[in-house]
Amino acid sequence: MIVRFGYVAMSTVVSQASPSKTMTATSFAKLEDREAAIRKLERIAAENLHNTLRLLRHNRASDIHLYRFSSKLIPLVGHELLAGWDPFAALSEPFAQVGEYVRLHRMRTSFHPDHFTVLSTPRRDVLDNSAADLGRHHAMLTAMGLNRNAKCNIHVGGSYGDKQAAGERFIRHFLALPWEVRERITLENDDKTFTAAETLALCEEVGTPMVLDLHHHAVNNDGESAVSLWPRILRTWENAGMDEPESLGLPALPPKIHVSSPREGKDVRAHADYVEAGPLLEFLREIAPDTPALDVMLEAKMKDGALFRLMEDLAEMQGVRQVDQASVEL
Repeated sequence: MIVRFGYVAMSTVVSQASPSKTMTATSFAKLEDREAAIRKLERIAAENLHNTLRLLRHNRASDIHLYRFSSKLIPLVGHELLAGWDPFAALSEPFAQVGEYVRLHRMRTSFHPDHFTVLSTPRRDVLDNSAADLGRHHAMLTAMGLNRNAKCNIHVGGSYGDKQAAGERFIRHFLALPWEVRERITLENDDKTFTAAETLALCEEVGTPMVLDLHHHAVNNDGESAVSLWPRILRTWENAGMDEPESLGLPALPPKIHVSSPREGKDVRAHADYVEAGPLLEFLREIAPDTPALDVMLEAKMKDGALFRLMEDLAEMQGVRQVDQASVEL
């Protein structure tokens, strides 16, 4: 099994390269010249995209094939103060540059909208905002020229006192989204409400791939093991990707999982700076016979620094061969 590792948005290795610089709504509102304020927003967004490209170049030099974009590339996008503003015309060139680099080097990229984007909600305003947010994430990937291999990962959402009803609402709301948005969505189990088994059942119902979060599963389950669920999770990825040239016989879009280790202290749900190699390797060895390729997103506080530390740790493990600076073979 070939396992590739990636990290989330920010780098702890490359300095002065934040892709998430922003401007508060209060600061925007204080500027009397609205057009000048919008131009300032566009300059910040252009800098975020430039820094994203810098990080992608860093990833290329480090053989990191997997990367999650910041969802804050465009400050205040969707805010009522910006009604009528279309940022994509002004930002078409930097978006295109990012996408061209991703395609040229065949990187796997994604978004993870924040926790306010939920489809299980009973509130119409929250649902409308969530659908609009997913639409904006799709628009950013489209502006980059990336096909449906570039995904948006979300959680089911809250249970609102009745998990079964919440799951049924999720299904209705998911299926009501435009097809071009739905085909980009992956669904992840969470650490408090919807378990891996429950999330998997919803993925099978709506026909979308599941991203297994091992840390979330460890703190929120009904006794089932992650390994026992894996064959079904694997099947949700069968038609998730588009074929690409020079696939080397591997799936067009390998399944993806999220990995983090609990931080020391009372809150076992909090993410540690680094990832422990032992528990991860145990899971990988269990699923290796049926999984030719797997992508692993590290959700550690030290970002790419945690990735490099993990690679060092894995290099000392028996039965692990280093393929490149950010991939191994089991």
